[in-house]
Amino acid sequence: MSLRYNLQFFAEGPGGEKTEEATPKKLEDARKEGKVAKSKELANGAGILALFLTLKFATGFMGRTFLSTFADVYGMIPSVTVQYQGMVPENDFVILIRYGLLRVLIICLPVFITGFIVAFLCDFVQVQWHPTLKPLTPKFSNLNPLNGVKRLFSINALVELIKALMKIILISIIVYSYAKDKLYYLFAMYDMTIMQALNLILETVVDLGIRISAVYAIIAAGDFIYQRTKFKRDMRMTKQEVKDEYKQTEGDPLIKGKIRQRMQQASQRRMMQNVPKADVVITNPTHYAVAIQYDADMYPAPIVLAKGENYLAQKIKEAAKENNIEIVENKPLARMLYSSVEVGEMIPPELYQAVAEVLAFVYKLQGRV
Repeated sequence: MSLRYNLQFFAEGPGGEKTEEATPKKLEDARKEGKVAKSKELANGAGILALFLTLKFATGFMGRTFLSTFADVYGMIPSVTVQYQGMVPENDFVILIRYGLLRVLIICLPVFITGFIVAFLCDFVQVQWHPTLKPLTPKFSNLNPLNGVKRLFSINALVELIKALMKIILISIIVYSYAKDKLYYLFAMYDMTIMQALNLILETVVDLGIRISAVYAIIAAGDFIYQRTKFKRDMRMTKQEVKDEYKQTEGDPLIKGKIRQRMQQASQRRMMQNVPKADVVITNPTHYAVAIQYDADMYPAPIVLAKGENYLAQKIKEAAKENNIEIVENKPLARMLYSSVEVGEMIPPELYQAVAEVLAFVYKLQGRV
């Protein structure tokens, strides 16, 4: 007993396996849909690193501004409470809070600006400037529980889990190895002034944050390479998809061939209708035929009304015989006219002499000279 196997059952979708690189059109369409090779980890890692570097270099400014703000707000309270027997009116209290929050915002401004610039540059470097609102459009397919389960057990979910575990493990190792060398100083904060303790805490947090950010940046770089590779693989196309796209953009080759054939036929019909107007047909004698007309009132030089090779040359000669047009055999002239002059164009100056001799011969036969 023999069994039949349908090998298409094992193919990846219609058209077979996706082995072809994505075409520029598919990449452009995917870009319009918001599908690009972008690593979120890269933006997060660069943002965290920029945050702690900003804190490290702007600590003096931020600390001085914060202390100045605290002193200003605290110093305004007595001047207000004296007028109201120790009570702060609601309006004055709102003004004090608003002033304090504004100064705090100014303190945090370098951090906000740096975070925005870094996030923008990371996205710009990865995908260039091409804003789109398509990713914000709600898709009902995302509400399908079956699709959610598939995403939960997909390769991408496994990669995300591995990245999360790597971050937890590496960050834990860094925090432990750094903190164990700082335990003595942390326990000694009981003997420090408030400013000394704050400086120690800030220095510890910033240095630890820079170390964590450096490791995070390495993970982000690996994720960026993975996302580029994954996107390139996901954008692959089957041979059938490439053919279908070509038909949509360039048109069906069979239909284009038929259109081109019909246009050639129409052009040949128009050309054959002009043969009766010719003064002479110059032949090869079997391969080429070129119909020439010279009207001094319309053109400064003779023009080619029709030309053809092999079968079409025979048709031109037949039309010439039917209309009593002289046929002159001149092999080199016929070849040069056929190869160098298009239908409707005047002959070039280098052929004036040869064509003039043929026309003179024809006019003499017809008794026109």
